[in-house]
Amino acid sequence: MNMDVIVIGAGPAGVVAALRAADLGAKTALITGDEFGGMAANDGPVPVRTLAHAARLIRQARQLDLYGISVREPVLDYPRLLARVREVVDDVRAHSAFRAQIDSVGVSVYERAGAARFTDRHTVETESGLRLQADKFIICTGGVSRRLSVPGSELTASHSDAWHLASVPPSMLVIGGGATGAQVASIFNAFGSRIQMFHAGPRILPTEDEDVSAAVAAAFRQSGIVVHEGFGTIESFEKTASGVRMIFATEDRRDSAEAALVVVAVGWIANTAALDLPAAGVEINHRGFVQVDSYLRTSAPHSFAAGDVTGRLMLVPPAIQDGFIAATNAVQGATMALDGGVNPIGSFTDPEYAQVGMTETQARAQHDVETAIVHFDSTMRTIIDGRTAGFCKLIVDRLTHHIRGCHVVGERAVEIIQIAAIAMAAGMRVDDFARVPLSFPSYAGILGRAAATATRQLNIKSSRLTQQAEYVEC
Repeated sequence: MNMDVIVIGAGPAGVVAALRAADLGAKTALITGDEFGGMAANDGPVPVRTLAHAARLIRQARQLDLYGISVREPVLDYPRLLARVREVVDDVRAHSAFRAQIDSVGVSVYERAGAARFTDRHTVETESGLRLQADKFIICTGGVSRRLSVPGSELTASHSDAWHLASVPPSMLVIGGGATGAQVASIFNAFGSRIQMFHAGPRILPTEDEDVSAAVAAAFRQSGIVVHEGFGTIESFEKTASGVRMIFATEDRRDSAEAALVVVAVGWIANTAALDLPAAGVEINHRGFVQVDSYLRTSAPHSFAAGDVTGRLMLVPPAIQDGFIAATNAVQGATMALDGGVNPIGSFTDPEYAQVGMTETQARAQHDVETAIVHFDSTMRTIIDGRTAGFCKLIVDRLTHHIRGCHVVGERAVEIIQIAAIAMAAGMRVDDFARVPLSFPSYAGILGRAAATATRQLNIKSSRLTQQAEYVEC
């Protein structure tokens, strides 16, 4: 069958790419090896956030006595929780993943087609026997967990395996202290597992602001997670009577740790192994991701790529933007380029953490900046809610008074950061933002207070409303 555009992969990037291509009048096919919605709906943010919400509910239930509400200690029914996860995933796939729009514009959707591969520059075949040809292709196959290449690594599990466990393991080693490892550790710690986290670098969450990394590590330790930073190198894994033992070494000694389950979360690589990219004339870069230019064109001018497979910004919102841009350029020619954009990042751990823009270290290397920090133990809404651990840090350019970065640790951090992202995307000066009247008492008000504090520290001449803002509890 001949198509104008074939999109390979039905995650956020692929779904939006197919919808955009069809909207522009292209005869479009969408191929997915598994279920519609891709990793995001079936194995990523949707199921993970559902599990994280369950962990939040457990924490909230344990706080009820503080407010005079007597209940029994919460008990987790893990099989029932997994059933709820499946319900949510099915509901999202049916109603919230663009499926209705995709069907309405006539995209030919091939689900559960198995792995797709190029047989030449204009033809793909799938394991199910499907064979399609097209003038243009958009590769949106996402990524997969990086595996360790040490003896016994077959005894370990990935984060995907962790989300599909039939029961909560009594103990767990989490290898890798990035965003994925932190989520696994935090969720299963709330569920009752004894967690040890191992991170090879000097601090967990290495892409976050240093103050955020330190605060989350301290909170993890306080909650019972054993955090090993700069632990050395892994030599091997071996099976034990009750689980798996990890042998690791530093410069001067060898050591070991063991648990019922070992989860490896040491990075994300492009999911391209089955595609036979050379047959399509598509090259990968030195990191192993599909090489693209600013128009998301690959080395084959008729093929584009979007989302995690490019290794650019491995998050759902940028993947959606990528899909739209790649499809626009595939159908209309190179008319739309990527821009720097504002991309908020957050994680539903305990505590939550989130960021947008530059870290303080990055900002100081490029700009003359002022920082304003509001601690959660000094704001009214967090005191009311009994969630006083955390802070909001605002980084402001001294010359332009524009916000260069915002970093939050604590309750509702992910929601707070969205407001900072909007202010940054709109190019608001910090004193302009400080004049926005935010609801009281609210978590958003914490950011407003940080903006007012920065305005005062910078001695920006402003209205009486701004001058008063810092003195209002939020």
